[in-house]
Amino acid sequence: MIEIFKTNVETEGEAAFLKSFLSELFPAARITFDLDDCDRILRIEAGEEPADLLRTTEILFNNGFFCEVLEDAIPLQILRPKLEKRISFTFKNSMGTLE
Repeated sequence: MIEIFKTNVETEGEAAFLKSFLSELFPAARITFDLDDCDRILRIEAGEEPADLLRTTEILFNNGFFCEVLEDAIPLQILRPKLEKRISFTFKNSMGTLE
């Protein structure tokens, strides 16, 4: 499972410092920072287990950094055609006119 956080981490040194704490919490996870992104992204790839979101934000806050989970978002214009097709298929199927 991959969790993505918006942070205010600015330097590679700060990222390395925080990564050492997070690596203790998630020893099997791949932890990366993307400081070139406008949201200063923290990415935790923790395999099948979800990352402990509360503990992650707590570690950053306790060390003087901002951190919030970035929710998954699919733009509606991408999702809408798929939903319309699915709704149409479901309606036809319920009417016994499966194509």
